[in-house]
Amino acid sequence: MKRAGLILTLMAVLAFIVIVPGTSIAAESACIKCHRDVTPNIVKDFLSGEMGKSEIDCSACHGEGHTSREDVSKVQLPTEKTCQECHEEKHDQYMAGKHALGWIAMTAMPKTGFQPHAYIQGLKGCGGCHKIGVRDEATRADYRYGSPCDSCHTRHKFSKAEAQRPEACRTCHMGFDHPQWEMWSSSKHGVIYLTEGDTGRAPKCQTCHMQDGDHRVMTSWGFLGLRLPEADEEWMGYRATILKGLHVLDPEGNPTPRLDVVKAGKLVRLTAEEWQAERDKMLKVCSNCHSRNYAKTNLDNADNMIKEADKLMAEAIEIVADLYKRGIIKPEDGKAAYPDLLTFYDAITPVEQTLYVMFLEHRMRAFQGAFHMNPDYVTWYGLAELKKDLVEIKHDAKRMIRESQVK
Repeated sequence: MKRAGLILTLMAVLAFIVIVPGTSIAAESACIKCHRDVTPNIVKDFLSGEMGKSEIDCSACHGEGHTSREDVSKVQLPTEKTCQECHEEKHDQYMAGKHALGWIAMTAMPKTGFQPHAYIQGLKGCGGCHKIGVRDEATRADYRYGSPCDSCHTRHKFSKAEAQRPEACRTCHMGFDHPQWEMWSSSKHGVIYLTEGDTGRAPKCQTCHMQDGDHRVMTSWGFLGLRLPEADEEWMGYRATILKGLHVLDPEGNPTPRLDVVKAGKLVRLTAEEWQAERDKMLKVCSNCHSRNYAKTNLDNADNMIKEADKLMAEAIEIVADLYKRGIIKPEDGKAAYPDLLTFYDAITPVEQTLYVMFLEHRMRAFQGAFHMNPDYVTWYGLAELKKDLVEIKHDAKRMIRESQVK
């Protein structure tokens, strides 16, 4: 009887191991046994994810060099290449898209090198989101980043279901210059989603920007809302002024080395065909719920909001450029006598501080709000603020001219 009871007990234990969620062969590894005490929640996350329920062990991503407290420095952090070993299709899609290029902006901004190390490399500022972009080996060595894939598929669960929720995008796509979360969540699309849940009735971020799970994530306009060439001559004039303000063109309209950076980061669309290809993809998505004509009309109206914002932006840039031309504002050493929008909050005069906010916050909100179907953002956080900025810039410029003449 005792032998029979023992057998039944062992069978019950084995059944428990098989059927309890989160248990796996990996749960028996030396890594798991040790880290249950050292980092218990990491173990919990890993075992609750799909990889933890398979035969994959920690060493598959972290290598076999680290086996004790004495050799922690030998542990490997995975990169996107590690993920590629099992997820080649998604990796290749990601590498062809804009997220993989996110770190380029960190090297393209003229004042990045003057920021605190923790702010960029330490990921406590811009670097915290732009880490989704692939870095070179030298940059990786400067800070132990890990794989950019965990920006969406967070460690160590690496959940597909989590990454498919719009909340996964919220950490980066919110706030000052790209409040897509706020725009979408308070639009009718977002309200339906937040009211009903993920029923499929309303589009979420992934519906429009990751069609059929495509990790490429591209848009027709790009982050800067610029395309070249532009058939509308009036609009092209505004655009040329903005490109000068970005120092992609010099004050005479000639290309500068920054154009190469803009190309590398895919921040603008450089052919009509490239722009149209992305627009056609979005039209297809919108047409799943709306008529193609309705979708096209709304997207065209959003395009026209960029033009309206560009008109105000170009006028403001030219006013500040005139202060440089008059010698009232002196250029920094080695820079053209023209305002540089990409200096952001390190702009050297108050009038240029207003100009950078006008570009990076209010212009962005005016056109991004239009594409995210949020009239309030377009109006009160976008167009109205752009007009207010222009009034302030005109007022400040007149004062600065007057004061310079007195001197």
